[in-house]
Amino acid sequence: MLSIQDALEAVEGRWKLLILFSLSEKPKRFKEISREVKGITDKTLSKELKSLETNKLVRREVFSTFPPTVEYSITGHGLSLGKVLDELHFWGLLHRSIVLT
Repeated sequence: MLSIQDALEAVEGRWKLLILFSLSEKPKRFKEISREVKGITDKTLSKELKSLETNKLVRREVFSTFPPTVEYSITGHGLSLGKVLDELHFWGLLHRSIVLT
């Protein structure tokens, strides 16, 4: 039970898995993630990115440009959720087809 509880705490909430799914394609800047993850506020996105970073699922990289450029990428540890994200994606497609018909 403890392992499942730890996993759920790391990816809990409405947004974290969507953010990880967005970053699984390629590294992105804050506004790119914000545009892809429909409905999330900037404040919530910032909080969720910090949580994902704390759990070592996302890396934040600051480039020395003016103004500073910040880019987020999924870590190797975050990529280890790939099968989970894929299964959720496919299950979601099936679920939509059943519920919306």
